Amino acid sequence: MEGSRNLPNVITVGRIVACPAIFALALAPSVGARFAAFVLFVVAGLSDVWDGYLARKHGWITNVGKLLDPAADKLLLLSTLIPFYIISHRGGEEWLIPRWGMLPMWVLIVILGREILITIFRQWAVGQDVVIAAGKSGKYKALVQNLFSGGLLLWYPLQELAASRGLDNLPWRAFVQVHSVWIGLTLLLALILTIYSMVDYLWSYRALLGFRN
Repeated sequence: MEGSRNLPNVITVGRIVACPAIFALALAPSVGARFAAFVLFVVAGLSDVWDGYLARKHGWITNVGKLLDPAADKLLLLSTLIPFYIISHRGGEEWLIPRWGMLPMWVLIVILGREILITIFRQWAVGQDVVIAAGKSGKYKALVQNLFSGGLLLWYPLQELAASRGLDNLPWRAFVQVHSVWIGLTLLLALILTIYSMVDYLWSYRALLGFRN
């Protein structure tokens, strides 16, 4: 059973290993590679649900897992957010993010700045013998970020495929409208939850910072 106890951590490590491949595939020039990036991202995202389910169901929650899981979430975010910034600044309407245009630098600063701050806070807490696991607000934030990233990873190859085949019928235009709203809305919600979850973590562990009730 000891080996099974480490299964969620093994799954998490697999998600970490997949991140560089997602990064490279998202920036690749071929449509097939971009579709592969989307598929691999979905698998990585589902693995996050799976390892969490196994850990909770069987009581396989470990301090290593508490640290690895949020680290994997952050790497998965980096493996998509940075390529999105690069792609959306290539020039050309086909690379713009629906409802947003080029991904603004301030969006990167807010999202990545939060991740850096909380990572530093977690590491500092470990030095105080406190392991800060991913909380509900952090999980909701990660979920919405993944919904945005997955939607945009699928958007780019679909747009290129449709353009190459001259697809411009009513069902396709309707899908484009719905999908573009999805991408624009999930990015906005991700920003809101990014800020909220940061405040939530700092408030929940304010005693570590010397604040008392």
